[in-house]
Amino acid sequence: MAKLAIIGGTGARVLVPGDHLVRTTVDTPYGPPSGQLLHWRDGDDDWYFLPRHGLEGTIPPHCVNYRANLWATHELEPDWVVGINAVGGIHPDALPGRLVFPDQIVDYTWGREHTFEDHMNRPVRHVEFTEPVSPSLRDKLLELARAHGIEHLDRGCYGATQGPRLETAAEIDRLERDGCDLVGMTAMPEAALARELGLEYAICAVVVNYAAGRGPAEQGIHAQIEASLAQGMTGVSQLLRGLLGRR
Repeated sequence: MAKLAIIGGTGARVLVPGDHLVRTTVDTPYGPPSGQLLHWRDGDDDWYFLPRHGLEGTIPPHCVNYRANLWATHELEPDWVVGINAVGGIHPDALPGRLVFPDQIVDYTWGREHTFEDHMNRPVRHVEFTEPVSPSLRDKLLELARAHGIEHLDRGCYGATQGPRLETAAEIDRLERDGCDLVGMTAMPEAALARELGLEYAICAVVVNYAAGRGPAEQGIHAQIEASLAQGMTGVSQLLRGLLGRR
């Protein structure tokens, strides 16, 4: 038996079955998480889904209570935590519809509650963050992507921006100069908080659009996002089922 926790945006709701769900309201020392935890069983395995932006997608990236989300996830004692993140592609090979398994992050966000180390009555812990996601879990996801023939990039640097607006072309040029291959709004502080709690956490990024200034000018971005997200989530579903099958 294995426990898989998924933290995903609105598009990731397609992973959740329509019936046999248990909805749990969780309270944490950091306030309520973004929404109810959705729990279902598949055979002997437990699946949990936490909607990062709320069940109705109403919480913008900079207002997500990341600390409550990760604390609630930690309380489940999961074997793995997979963050599903919709991103824009900066690298030429980060094409819409492809999955990317980032191995690095650059954080451009500000003003977010980004650590549990905010108490003055205990020594501060400086967590190791050289590799911001779990190498072993990322390797498992990569192996499954190859086995299933899913189009993907096996590494990349995720640039986490503040949002909720999308970036200017000049900002994307800057991110590229900094070494970023993808741009998104939610990987930080999620990844760092997962590390502080000792969670086995990795990111499965779904490229849903070309980053600003990178794609065909005549292509409407919102139509592109919808089509690419549907394509990418099919691969994500295969990966997660395969991950539990390996337990």
